[in-house]
Amino acid sequence: MKDKKKKNNFSIKGNEFSGGLKSIAALAAVAYLLYIFTFYIDGEMGMILIAFMIFAPIVSVIMAVYAKDRIKISFNCDAYVKKHSTLKVTVTAEKTGFFPLAVVEVKLKASEVFEENDKIYRFSMVGENKKTFTLEYKAQTGGNGEISVENVYSCGFLGFLKFKVNNIFQPVSIGVIPEIPEIKTSSQFFRNIADVVLTSDEEEDNDTMMLFSSNTTPGYEHREYVAGDPLKRINWKLSTKKDKLMVRLDEAAASAQPMILFDLFRKNDSKPDMAIISEERLIQSVFGLLSALVRQGIACTFVYYGAGDEVISENIDNPDYPAQLLLKVLAVKVKTDRRINTDALDDSICACIIASTDFGEGISAITKNIESPDNVSLMGISAQQENLTNFPMWYLDGDNNFKMV
Repeated sequence: MKDKKKKNNFSIKGNEFSGGLKSIAALAAVAYLLYIFTFYIDGEMGMILIAFMIFAPIVSVIMAVYAKDRIKISFNCDAYVKKHSTLKVTVTAEKTGFFPLAVVEVKLKASEVFEENDKIYRFSMVGENKKTFTLEYKAQTGGNGEISVENVYSCGFLGFLKFKVNNIFQPVSIGVIPEIPEIKTSSQFFRNIADVVLTSDEEEDNDTMMLFSSNTTPGYEHREYVAGDPLKRINWKLSTKKDKLMVRLDEAAASAQPMILFDLFRKNDSKPDMAIISEERLIQSVFGLLSALVRQGIACTFVYYGAGDEVISENIDNPDYPAQLLLKVLAVKVKTDRRINTDALDDSICACIIASTDFGEGISAITKNIESPDNVSLMGISAQQENLTNFPMWYLDGDNNFKMV
């Protein structure tokens, strides 16, 4: 891998060196023609041309130096793009002041979720204050991506002189939406979670009945389900008896929910192009399970890092909400060496699923806060993933079926 990278760097430098030789050869050819024209054809006109060739570089350098602090680059593109789709990025270059800009060189950089695009754009801004062009990037991996400015140069004298523009250009965050698999509800992992929730709901139903017997008028503690009611309030046992969905009216008696701790962990020394593959796999597994649980009427608590670096705990009880939640997750840039905070754990959680790309050294930062290890499971990315805990680890195979390692 290292040898390949060195070869690529050598190739780039070789191209730049070759381009420099061509420019020098062209300049030498022009100088030779001026010499012939001046001393053998028309001396007076030749001197005028020589003076112009000296004057032109000076003017060009002055324009390049002036331009390097008067260029502004901005982007406009969609915030999200589906995997395997093409993202179109409209780049706008603006100049401040009336002085013309000779040649501007712009090179953008896309993060690893996009295919590499090394194209360099060169343009001049003489009679216009704004110039736009469009770049295309193909999304190849699901996750959070970024489009940024790698470098901007103000060029002069046939490109021999370049002055780097020191303005700060803000990158643009892009969420690449992966395909979320349809999880098989026949999976043992899914059944284990459902059984724990069912057992917890039965215990809660008994407590609820005692509560209603003394504080609520009989006949008003339940009503028929109306579109938009939280699924967590459906009394499944009573609904079976009445052959129609019935919801509880008492908010105090909320049903127990499984919690998913989403730990999108990346080591500081990991290679980004390899890390994004593991992260995409975890996103697919987590949201595949979350969607399946909610579709089956099992509300969940989802814990993740938000865009403001705060830990967010959301109640997911609507089948349409996992898709919206996915966009929130994809909008957050992955920070290295950061584990999910487990302070959100409380007694109302009937089952805990820790989903992480790494269960090796450092996983104790999460598991140490778990007081009751019963009904705690791990969700990994493959059967080869390291597990330094005593909890069972599951992963999603190629047939969209969860298997235990």
